[in-house]
Amino acid sequence: MATVVMTSLDAKSRAASRGMSDISIRNLFIIPTILFLIVFNIFPLIYSLGYSFTDFRASSNAPAKFVGLRNYRELLNDIFIWSNFAITAKYVIVSVTGQVIVGFGTAMLLNRDIPLKGLLTTLLLLPMMLSMAVVGLFWKLLYDPSFGIINYTLGLGSFEWLSNPDMALYAVAITDIWMWSPFVMLLSLAGLSAVPKHLYEAAAIDRAGPFYTFFRITLPLVAPILMIAIIFRTMEAFKTFDLAYILTSQPTTEVISIRLYKMAFQEWQTGRSCALAYIVLIMVLAITNIYVKYLNKVKER
Repeated sequence: MATVVMTSLDAKSRAASRGMSDISIRNLFIIPTILFLIVFNIFPLIYSLGYSFTDFRASSNAPAKFVGLRNYRELLNDIFIWSNFAITAKYVIVSVTGQVIVGFGTAMLLNRDIPLKGLLTTLLLLPMMLSMAVVGLFWKLLYDPSFGIINYTLGLGSFEWLSNPDMALYAVAITDIWMWSPFVMLLSLAGLSAVPKHLYEAAAIDRAGPFYTFFRITLPLVAPILMIAIIFRTMEAFKTFDLAYILTSQPTTEVISIRLYKMAFQEWQTGRSCALAYIVLIMVLAITNIYVKYLNKVKER
């Protein structure tokens, strides 16, 4: 009996020494978090999935009528929707490629011994700390053909960036590159600092050139973390809405998220827009899955 009492006391004293017992942590943190995720994430997903099979319109009082797969079938056969997907794909390729080139190049420069390295790194991180609305309005002023500093600096006169159908998408992509290249730079800098120095010393002893050192040592070792940056930025670029919506209203910049917004809140085709949202979700998951498989192959090398 005395042994049982002592064991019980020991367990209580150990829990008290930890500050909180496992049961208290479960009740205070884990269960509320799971309930929060169910109420605010999983429940809306299931609710909108149900609406995607109906002709529901939020602007009318008519009850939702079940239409089966009609919304999905019509969307997949709509050439204008595929045009929006093509614009989105073009934007993702230009934006993410630019971010990787600028971000990784900047990280290579900052990985050297240069004066004021910490201050420069901090200043370069500032763009991604700003809100999308502020960045959009700021670059709208920079692109202005009358008093914008970009035309003045490049000597382009009254060149139209945002009202030119051929240039508007690139103008939005340039803004996105300016804002999110620091994110790629930060991850690349972490990967570069983890490359063992003795590999460079061995390459120098063997008189390997910069080209060989970069492609046989630096790039293979940084590739996994660079792939993670590309995955994150591709997912975000695919969902982009704010910058394209604030900067310009050209048909050539109507990415799929803007089409989705117009369908849901201007044309009030709620059921159809829910179906489009799920098509976009499936595409993003498919692209992410391809990236993850490629990332695993890179890690195995």
